[in-house]
Amino acid sequence: MDKEHKAVERLRLAAEMSETYYAKPLIITTSGGKDSDACLALARAAGIRYEVQHNHTTADAPETVYHVRETFRRLENEGIKCTVNLPTYKGQRVTMWSLIPQKLMPPTRVVRYCCSVLKEQGGKGRMITTGVRWAESAKRRKNRGIYEKQSAVISRKITISNDNDDTRRLFENCRLQAKRVCNPIVDWTDSDVWDYIRSEHIPVNPLYECGFRRVGCIGCPMAGRATRQMEFARYPTYERMYIRAFERMLKARRARNLPTTWETGMDCFHWWMEDGVLPGQMEFEVEGDRYDD
Repeated sequence: MDKEHKAVERLRLAAEMSETYYAKPLIITTSGGKDSDACLALARAAGIRYEVQHNHTTADAPETVYHVRETFRRLENEGIKCTVNLPTYKGQRVTMWSLIPQKLMPPTRVVRYCCSVLKEQGGKGRMITTGVRWAESAKRRKNRGIYEKQSAVISRKITISNDNDDTRRLFENCRLQAKRVCNPIVDWTDSDVWDYIRSEHIPVNPLYECGFRRVGCIGCPMAGRATRQMEFARYPTYERMYIRAFERMLKARRARNLPTTWETGMDCFHWWMEDGVLPGQMEFEVEGDRYDD
């Protein structure tokens, strides 16, 4: 059985479990990236009943927002329920820019509170799918499976990394009421995804045609320094919004008498970008270009 057929069968099983345990359709989550688009096409090919949800991070590129809107318009015309989840924190609506001062620190590769608040709140108590793939990182290869059952108690979490009957029965028969996750293309490579997209003529985010290899929050620390610099060069407004958020963060830290390494939001931004600019270095612009003194 090839990877496409395996992915379809995984989605059919997930849809069956969703109807059995939750009496509701399977949720296909979409971030606006290529992996999500592939999963949406596979769900249609599977002939299952499903809904679609998008977690609006507030830090996505405009092209990503427009792509999700267009995708939802097309799906809704087909009668598929589509939902945009707006992020909340402590019961209140939140954005990336209001979350940073509340957390009192910048989001980092180690402390990724932005993901947990802005991206991972949707689908609680439901069966969902994601476009997570092992090829994306060694950590995902180690920690993510084809089927997952989440729980606040670590010992009760279940991760199934193969399709054999015994492990599938273990997952199906567990009565733990929690979010269940299916990652139908978890074993696909980048080439597998692009080959499927081309063969099925699937519309994708236009950012891929602009040289982007990943589509996510602008400035994500997981993206790497070169990618982040490219993003901020393309979207300077986002850089200013981060700097202002860091300013408010520093103000909140001082109000709580907390120590801080940075004097200004710009100092914090340079540290966060790991660009080698030291606190207190002067910056000025010459004919639109920024230079460090």
